[in-house]
Amino acid sequence: MESFGAIGTVLGFSAGIAVGGLVFAAYKLGLLYQLFHKTETKSPRHGGESVAEVLRAHGVKYVFTLVGGHISPILVACEKLGIRIVDTRHEATAVFAADAVARLSGTVGIAAVTAGPGLTNTVTAVKNAQMAESPLLLMGGAAGTLLQGRGALQDIDQMSLFKPLCKFCASIRTIREIVPTVRKALAIAQSGTPGPVFIEFPIDTLYPYHLVSKEFGAKNPPKGLMGKIVSWYLNNHLMNLFAGAWETRDVSPLPVDIPQATDDQVQKCIELVSRAKKPVILLGSQATLPPTPADDIRNALEDLGIPCFLGGMSRGMLGKDSPIHIRQNRRDALKEADVVLLAGTVCDFRLSYGRVLNRRSKIIAVNRDKLQLMKNSDMFWKPTIAIQGDAGSFLVWLSNGLKGHRCPEEWPQSLKAGDMTKENANRAKADEKTERHLNPLKVLHCVDELMAEDSIIVADGGDFVGSAAYIMRPRGPMRWLDPGAFGTLGVGGGFALGAKLCRPESEVWIMYGDGSLGYSVAEFDTFTRHKTPVIAVVGNDACWSQISREQVPILGSNVACGLAFTDYHIVADGYGGKGYLVGREDEDRLSDIIRQAQREAQEGKATLLNVLIGKTNFREGSISV
Repeated sequence: MESFGAIGTVLGFSAGIAVGGLVFAAYKLGLLYQLFHKTETKSPRHGGESVAEVLRAHGVKYVFTLVGGHISPILVACEKLGIRIVDTRHEATAVFAADAVARLSGTVGIAAVTAGPGLTNTVTAVKNAQMAESPLLLMGGAAGTLLQGRGALQDIDQMSLFKPLCKFCASIRTIREIVPTVRKALAIAQSGTPGPVFIEFPIDTLYPYHLVSKEFGAKNPPKGLMGKIVSWYLNNHLMNLFAGAWETRDVSPLPVDIPQATDDQVQKCIELVSRAKKPVILLGSQATLPPTPADDIRNALEDLGIPCFLGGMSRGMLGKDSPIHIRQNRRDALKEADVVLLAGTVCDFRLSYGRVLNRRSKIIAVNRDKLQLMKNSDMFWKPTIAIQGDAGSFLVWLSNGLKGHRCPEEWPQSLKAGDMTKENANRAKADEKTERHLNPLKVLHCVDELMAEDSIIVADGGDFVGSAAYIMRPRGPMRWLDPGAFGTLGVGGGFALGAKLCRPESEVWIMYGDGSLGYSVAEFDTFTRHKTPVIAVVGNDACWSQISREQVPILGSNVACGLAFTDYHIVADGYGGKGYLVGREDEDRLSDIIRQAQREAQEGKATLLNVLIGKTNFREGSISV
């Protein structure tokens, strides 16, 4: 075991701790004796069982992990209760997978990792979840309660590390705290603006009494009175640790608090939209959050008839060919709009900090988070109506209040005509020959045309994936997964794993850049072991092209941007998947290769298409910083 690190040895010579704890321990002694029974000392139960009971009561189906002795009791207990343990090859992948489950299932995603480096490896993924507003619970191991700060194995100040990243952080100090703390954390993760929460489990709060008590016996304690004080202190701490541990406690979910628009706010928006001639809706990921079903939001948008630009998780909300879904020329549309509804959309870099909004437009902003709701409103834009509330529910109420009123049809028709002009130009560009290898736009168009209607697309990359966002069309709500505002590379393996577990009958496509693939290609081993046959398409141009495209002309050097046309398909084979190398000589049979990859996935093999691509000027002018 990664062990308790000889608690007794350390504390046996700690007279200061012993004396310092004497008064406090004596004060509590009467209460502890009432809580602490012989059944506690003889019970084989452990704290991991309490964790598992709460998770099961909350409908948790998956716990993602990279195993470590600190957290083994949680994993074993969850497995016994029918919760599937999915082990990955990197802790960040475990959190990314939990993030994907949270987004697709509407519940809290769960990850459990060991202490120290296990937790530090998750930091980027947890920050990504915070910025993407994904509700997830990260559980981490820790050194024993009396050993923290004393140089135990993998002991660091984990709480300080995660407090800036999480809505709620707690360190378990007694076993009786586990159930109420986990319940509280799960409720907080989903309330208000969803986000990650963190609970630290010292190793002695998870293992059975008979193991923990052995470690609390002082080795070679001082003789005489001091030895008795040390022994008494340790026994008192042990008694407090297990007192009341197995009393029956409520494990059911606590209420979740979701802010909502007021009736007065909705009515003002109804009046504003009813007078609009050229309204536009910008829909962000937050609009897909519970409690409003995605189908209800889609129906509301279709009833309103207002042109919609969809971003993040809301991509696909209106299906593949909706007359009100506008994909191109957003900046031009916003210049003409007289009313703009920001439904869960934030005025950050993605909207040029609000500068793309016409100052003559009436702006309705709806967001659960007050800071996001008003971001940059002191500089570049001003909301006409600002509502701190749930965007999905608001859209349904707005639509109900405008029954019988629709946006003038000529407005979405004119925007759709511009859409078609731009998309026809993109198709023409896809037919151009690149200097070498395949045209990446042609590859993307081909995949888009052949992927199944229920496909989920995972976006993990820079230039190639940026092009995919313009070309590929998610067929329905919750079928596009990208990192979100943090722009994190490396989400591919975890997002795809979580998506395939949530939607086993769906095709799951990872659109990888060859740079981003390096972060999670080892998860092909995970796909094989856990029978999650995804399909990865790697745009391999042997370069970090999104950076190189600006660095070379501005600074005159391609340093650190060059990669190689690596045989990633062989790596996939080595991990038990199926790899294909696709080059210019395969252009005429590109469709056949994609269909073969689909068949391989249907038969249970994770598949990787290593597609050698050339350069185009498709994304010239797009920024990478």
